[in-house]
Amino acid sequence: MRHCLTVTAVMCGLVLPRVAVAQVDSARADAFFAEARAVCQADDGALWGVSLCGPMVFADAATGTIATNQPPPDAPRPRILGYANAAWRWGDERWSTFVWAMVPDDPQRRRRMFAHELFHRVQPELDLFDPGAPPADHLDTMAGRIWIQLEWRALAAALRATGAARERAIADALAFRAARRAGDSTITAVERASELNEGLAQYTGTRLATTSPAAAIADAREQLDEVTEQSTFVRTFAYPSGTAYGLLLDASAPGWNRRFTKGDDLGAILAAAAGVSAATDLEAAVIRHGGAALRASEAARERARLARVDSLTARFVTGPVLVVPRGSGASFRTDGVTPLPGVGTVVPHYRVSGPWGSLEAEQVLL
Repeated sequence: MRHCLTVTAVMCGLVLPRVAVAQVDSARADAFFAEARAVCQADDGALWGVSLCGPMVFADAATGTIATNQPPPDAPRPRILGYANAAWRWGDERWSTFVWAMVPDDPQRRRRMFAHELFHRVQPELDLFDPGAPPADHLDTMAGRIWIQLEWRALAAALRATGAARERAIADALAFRAARRAGDSTITAVERASELNEGLAQYTGTRLATTSPAAAIADAREQLDEVTEQSTFVRTFAYPSGTAYGLLLDASAPGWNRRFTKGDDLGAILAAAAGVSAATDLEAAVIRHGGAALRASEAARERARLARVDSLTARFVTGPVLVVPRGSGASFRTDGVTPLPGVGTVVPHYRVSGPWGSLEAEQVLL
């Protein structure tokens, strides 16, 4: 496993990101804790059968400041604090950890994020977590991107519609999903793991952050629109997908999530619940959802991607690199991940700690 990490501005030809100073404001943190508590108390375990309320910590890595909603344990701080929103064991309990600078200003987005991470804290308890979920590298290929975006368009149409129109849109989404996975069983496993981990968490966040089914659907549609603006879907596709499938399942099979297991597939569960099969005329479905224009735009992106892969290969594979041992408490941004086929994945804004110290890099090959 190769880790190319920049220590100075000349190593690997990269420049370190400038760390913003954002000291945790204890008064604002207390208000956010109260907001999160109100969200999970309003649910009171109704969605998953367990309360999502639990230990939370806001942290800023640059200043080392933190705020907790209960006394911190007499144990070393997790190295991940201030670097990632995650669920992490600290002392004898699992904590939901938040990067202070990443807390949204918008109240609904903030509540969604809180509920998302609070769900991550209890996911292992519910046996709805796959710790080995790999990145969905196939979603950086032209074909993968086209099929996932067509699936999202069909899911958005299903969320807007009712009756027969909803059923047809679901059938289209299932057809695009099947086309993307055709001929490669590993794709199904990779996507299922990500939808389990992040899809269910985002569905939970959306459900608990909104006040009505209509508001949840509006939020889900906005998420489906926003994700297409991201440079890559490799690590983020499951957020809007899980939300959309979850809300459609709420309408077709209320309480579905209590019966869901880690081996289940959201698409298959929705097909059974709605009594819908994948559309058989795939090309007609493609036309219904604007496939021609999408294919043209993705062809242009593919040319740019191949050029970027060549550049990154020259930097991280054939050029000089610094290789360091795997550390702990690593974090990176998910909106700029670039797979290098047969080699690894280049991720942006990487931070990692180990017995050898801490490093930050603008880009890293994993």
